[in-house]
Amino acid sequence: MRSLKRLLWALMGAAGLGLWPAAQAQPLGTPAVALYYGHSIPLTEWRAFDIVVVEADHGHDPKTWRERGLELYAYASVAEAHPSRPYHARIPTAWKMARNGAWRTDVIDQTPAEWPEFFANEVVGPLWAKGYRGFFLDTLDSYRLAQQFDEAAQQDGLVRLLETLHRRFPGIRLILNRGFEILPRVPGKVQMVAAESLYRRWNAEAQRYEEVPENDRAWLLQQLRTAKEQHGIPGLVIDYVPPHQRELTRQTAEQIRSHGLTPWVTDSQLHTIGMGAIEPVPRRILILYSSAESPALRYSNPHRYLQMPLNHLGYVVDYADAREPLPEGVLADRYAGVVTWFSGFLPEPHRRPLSRWLQARMGEGMPLAILGDLGLAPDRALAQRLGLQVGAEAPRSPLRILRQDPMMGFEMPLENLEQADPFRLDNAVGREARSLLQLRDAKGQEYTGAAITPWGGLALDPYVLAKVPGTDFARWVIDPFAFVTQALRLQPLPVPDITTENGRRLLLVHIDGDGFPSRAEFAGSPLAPAVLLQEVLERYKLPTAMSVVEGETAPHGLHPADSKEMEDIARRMFRLPHVEVASHSFAHPYLWDPSRPHGRFLEDPRLPQHLPLPGYKMDLTREIVGSSQYINERLAPPGKKVKIMLWSGDTAPNARALAITEDAGLLNMNGGDTTITKANPSITAIGAHGLLMDGQLQVYAPITNENLYTNLWRGPFYGFERVLETFEMTDKPRRIKPVGIYYHTYSASKRAGLRALHTVYNWALSQPLHPIFASEFIHKVRDFHGYALAKEGGGWRVRGDGHLRTLRLPSALGTPTLGQSRNVAGFAPGAEGVYAHLASPSAWFVSRPTQEPPTGPYLTEANARLVGWKTSDGGRRVEAQFRGHGPIEVSFAGMTGCSALADQRPIAPTPLPKAQASSVPGQVSFRIPHAAAQIVLQCASR
Repeated sequence: MRSLKRLLWALMGAAGLGLWPAAQAQPLGTPAVALYYGHSIPLTEWRAFDIVVVEADHGHDPKTWRERGLELYAYASVAEAHPSRPYHARIPTAWKMARNGAWRTDVIDQTPAEWPEFFANEVVGPLWAKGYRGFFLDTLDSYRLAQQFDEAAQQDGLVRLLETLHRRFPGIRLILNRGFEILPRVPGKVQMVAAESLYRRWNAEAQRYEEVPENDRAWLLQQLRTAKEQHGIPGLVIDYVPPHQRELTRQTAEQIRSHGLTPWVTDSQLHTIGMGAIEPVPRRILILYSSAESPALRYSNPHRYLQMPLNHLGYVVDYADAREPLPEGVLADRYAGVVTWFSGFLPEPHRRPLSRWLQARMGEGMPLAILGDLGLAPDRALAQRLGLQVGAEAPRSPLRILRQDPMMGFEMPLENLEQADPFRLDNAVGREARSLLQLRDAKGQEYTGAAITPWGGLALDPYVLAKVPGTDFARWVIDPFAFVTQALRLQPLPVPDITTENGRRLLLVHIDGDGFPSRAEFAGSPLAPAVLLQEVLERYKLPTAMSVVEGETAPHGLHPADSKEMEDIARRMFRLPHVEVASHSFAHPYLWDPSRPHGRFLEDPRLPQHLPLPGYKMDLTREIVGSSQYINERLAPPGKKVKIMLWSGDTAPNARALAITEDAGLLNMNGGDTTITKANPSITAIGAHGLLMDGQLQVYAPITNENLYTNLWRGPFYGFERVLETFEMTDKPRRIKPVGIYYHTYSASKRAGLRALHTVYNWALSQPLHPIFASEFIHKVRDFHGYALAKEGGGWRVRGDGHLRTLRLPSALGTPTLGQSRNVAGFAPGAEGVYAHLASPSAWFVSRPTQEPPTGPYLTEANARLVGWKTSDGGRRVEAQFRGHGPIEVSFAGMTGCSALADQRPIAPTPLPKAQASSVPGQVSFRIPHAAAQIVLQCASR
């Protein structure tokens, strides 16, 4: 049977593997395999899969992705060669037995004795050298395009080719596209056999998707059944469904799976993330904004206010400027929804493209949430899509509230809002919509201020966000968590959580190096860093990132007379084992992007761009790479180098600065300005995880520094004590941030500032926290942005880089069933569900609404990283390894009848202080006076 897509594959590539019936609550035994031929989707989005077949010419690095748990297979066309392939010109003319005019390829005769070695040397060899170890071999039957051919001789040639590949490349893994006839002759040499179109196919001639005739299905099923039953080779089936029809994609995959075959269901061009052995869960939200409404994206309403709630719900945010061409191909395989937030009308040239784009997304079934303003006066087509009445009479003041949903008036009472222009829904949409705010005007006409609609939801100003008169503060009028969840139809999912590990809230400390030349107001006027070293760093042995500003400390800087003493202090700081090394730049830029208009974080726009170093002109490489080299060469001890670039000034680097940092092998952090306090008790004062710009990620500090608590260091100098309010308000009612102690060197220059530091440190030491380095936190935020979730076998498959080891399970997901899960060591209760503790970068688990009794002990909390976890004896024996940054505190539940060893010695439970006591019934805690330990638990049969 001829494959409709065989010729397309000659230029592109394919693969896939199996899935158990969804009713089985167990991880799959067969690797999850996908095939992707496009350019636009980063391979990060494919992390949930085990194998992805790609076009190797697209520049992928299989070695890098192998280290991250993803194996790339290279596409290779066996019997056809396109002129664009580098080896095409070296194929002897005598070997070209036909021409495929449709795809401009030459059909290669498989009978020449030299052909297998040529294919091994010219096609597979270069890919093997790049790191590919798996290959998808396509066009095996293209010899049938020739007018004359010897079927047996051609198949003999194919067999010789496969044997040659296995001889030349030991361990090579092969997936064949069809080639059913030669399978009996190559035992043990084929990993999988692929075929297409069992239920749904793409008709290339008619350019349409259609069902497969029953006769074709029966023939293909028989071939695949024979391959499996007689030759032990599993089958992969590739079917084609319109990419926005996700439910049909899901149904088709299940139909294929019912035959014991591995499905891969995708679009006709194989350019989207389909469904197969697993169903990836989109974790991205696209937000449309207008660059004309703020100096830069980081100061726009959607980034300042909405990204944090979306991050907290587990979603990564991408932005698209509506003043630029809007992205094409935004489909449900990658995005859970689209949000627009405008504060007024777009310029005229951009309104019609926006209208067309929104209608296209709605036509694909993409959920849409509209906040603020529509950005345009909707034309008739868009108004009809949205269900808005065109030309509705403007309301007559005053407006009176008839009904309001509990999500309205979230932080600001509606009665305090200024007059607005609400909208009217047409009858059809109005009947299906749920009004969140119903209003009546002076003439008795009813209007809507916000609603959940069949296509998503909308909430217009001023029913979204309100400014607090006389301040720079803002308040949410609508509950953003509830609104985006309902408008975008977001389903409960395991949230990769950057605040917690092993049940305990994270704690990190980092210090900006400003103020090294400052003299402390103590006897003898010592340098502030000397006071900081003695009073803080040597006293509180918490993991700390310390930085310096080269232009302040270096002999060629602004203070050459004090340079020797400052550098000596910095060396002593960096030698401390609990201190990691960071740079705070060369000249301490106040504006990292001078092309950008003045930012909101600088009070005086007349400030210089950087420290007044003679003859210096702003140079990003000098600031980032140069300052790091200075620290590494003059200040850092052997074997300890700069890890982090801590942004200074407006903390607003552009994408180029971020790229320079990344290319230098450095992490980056600062910005975000989380400052929620009792004086401003609003989640609008809690920042996002970070900002993605042109593929580069700026990681925000979890909590802001003492400057904003001390009125930009004008006093009160004890103001940093108020950060304790921020710590508490970012923990309850939602744990949104870890505890981040962040300040400058000059905090040690004043008695009040130093006392505030002692207060903050002592509070932190009294709490049940999990100390980590700032670099570890940064890696967790980076891991969050690339974390993969997928539904698999009745459970969840999760995969990251291994830095982020906590999943927050919303209450609707219940608790993990540990006996049926893999690489889940335990869980702990939280305010919004439970925190699941992962023992590996990847895991699989099934959860239940109610907790099932465990068969043995499980981890509830620890202040150290879990670096090893093994269960045996039906779960009654546990071997756990922990590594932390101080004495280890660890707790387990399910310990009835259990004994414990720590480093092969018996240990007794240690009651935790009352402030750290857990609410987990039957929890048993241990304290080991080392930063690393192996604990073995053995429990009797029950």
